[in-house]
Order: sequence, then structure tokens, then C-alpha cells
Amino acid sequence: MTPLALGSSAPERRASASALDKNPCMKRATARELRCPDLQMAPPENMFLTRTRRGRLRLHAGNSINSVGDGPVELRGRRASRWFMDAEQVIYKKGGGYMRLKTGARLVFKAIPGQYRYWKFFHAARFELWKLGAGGRRKKLVEVGPKVSYCLRDLQHRNPELPRSPSSFHYPGCSQDAGKQRVTLGTSVGWSDVYPSTYHEQWLNVNGRRGCFAYVHVADPRNHIYESDEDNNEGETIVRLPWRGSGLRGCPSQSRSGGPDGGAQAP
Repeated sequence: MTPLALGSSAPERRASASALDKNPCMKRATARELRCPDLQMAPPENMFLTRTRRGRLRLHAGNSINSVGDGPVELRGRRASRWFMDAEQVIYKKGGGYMRLKTGARLVFKAIPGQYRYWKFFHAARFELWKLGAGGRRKKLVEVGPKVSYCLRDLQHRNPELPRSPSSFHYPGCSQDAGKQRVTLGTSVGWSDVYPSTYHEQWLNVNGRRGCFAYVHVADPRNHIYESDEDNNEGETIVRLPWRGSGLRGCPSQSRSGGPDGGAQAP
């Protein structure tokens, strides 16, 4: 049985950097002609603690990837292998039409226990646990969670006030068809792809951790979706461990990224 059949990530084939298109949303001359998307990750919410049969502690959290840009997020996948599709991003033009871009995005036929499989955006998000130092500085990345794949869909209309936000959903739930050769995933402006804290892999290992930590959800950590703002993709909730429920219990209300004086460290 393959690793993916068990629900874990299989090795992926990555496109070389030279084969990828540049982000047109970062160029002023082209960005003004486009309806570029923008993803924002809401802070982790509705947390609860579980213990595995082996005694490991997991802190679960729900999250929401919100589409808040000038246009929708859209990926169009084409079958590349049994479990993967190569995808191109579609960005719509203000004057009509659209452009297709090679960004390195891939879709995976992801196994979910009790639900068979879904075509999802691979590396759509990442869960991180950061140890905090003095003044709330992110000192060290100590855990990364297993959840990386998301449908991208119009599930909840969380920001209906945004311009060009459709009143009804446009992008449906992701396909479970193993025979699909092409799949389109996306999230409309003002809509969100939301997962509850009870969903598969919505957790971080917190076994043995003590002190103040930033529980962080990052949207599109590998920049496979080109956006108008690539610096607003994180949502965080500060937690004190061992977990005794919500509340700062002496921890800062927010973290600060490490700077040149040796702040944040990734393993």
C-alpha cells in the first residue's frame, strides 16, 4: 500500500524554478490590469486537546482560508499520475478574459478516513508551533503538523461585503472521482474554505511542551498561488502549554517574528 493510501503525503515531483512563470500581481504594470487574488488565514480557533493510544497529546484547531482579493483563487489541474495533477493558476483580467500561469501548484487525490478520497490542493497550508521567548518573540519552530491539503471551495460566505463577492457559491466541494483527468478548484472573493477542529489532521503535537507558544496556520506556504499580497497569509493564536483551555495565562497577546539579532529559528 502506498503512503498516500494511508493518508500521508507521497513524494512529489517539483517543477524547476526556471520553468515557472513570474507573479504578475507583484508587477505594477501588469497588476493594474488584473483581478489578483489574496488569501488570508484566520487565527486558529475552537481548540481542544486529545491523547492518542500511545499517550501523545494533540492540540486540535479549526481554520479558515479566506479569499479577500480583487479576484478569485482558481487552479485548473490536469492528470499527471495516479495520485497527482499538475495545476495552472487562472487570474482574471479586468477587461475580460484571463491568463494561465505555471506556479508549481499540484493537486493530490487525498485519502480521508471514512470518506474515501478528494482532489485537493497539495501544500495549501501548514500548521506550525513556535516557542516564544522574551517579549513574545518567536524563538524556535518546534512542531509542524500533518495537514497540508485543502479543497479550495466556496463553503462559507464570511466576507460578503467585499466588492465582486458573489451572493451564491461558484466553486463546489472537491471531486471524489478517481477517473477525473481535469479538475478546477477555487474560492471566490468573500468566500472561505473552512475546516473544523474535529476534521482529519487538524492538530499539532504538544506532548511535553511547556510555556508560551504561537499556534500558527499558514496559507500557501510554498507560494504556489500568486497573490497581490504575499505577506498576510498567517493566522496565529497564542497558547500556554500544558493546555488548560483558552486564555493567555501570562503569555503575550501576539508574537513577534525573530529579527537579525537571532530571533526565529526553524529546525
